[in-house]
Amino acid sequence: MELVLVMWALWAVSFFFMAGVSIVAAAVGRNEEAQIFLADSSNHERSEQAAIAAKVSKMRPLKMTSLGILGVMTLLVVGYYVVDVFKQFAK
Repeated sequence: MELVLVMWALWAVSFFFMAGVSIVAAAVGRNEEAQIFLADSSNHERSEQAAIAAKVSKMRPLKMTSLGILGVMTLLVVGYYVVDVFKQFAK
């Protein structure tokens, strides 16, 4: 029974890590705007948006990795219970 507790604990840790990374990425990208700057007088806004876009793009690999880890952990949990159901019916 300890394996189940460890498995669920790892799943919960990966879920909260993914949720935390998603919240931080959303907070960083909150001020990002899809704009086209036509005038040269808007260099400040253009550089500000470029800095925000750079931060968001740095967060993307961490976000995708955390989502992948959560997906693998979910498959392991579901797989464990599917195997357990087959073991119970095989008796």
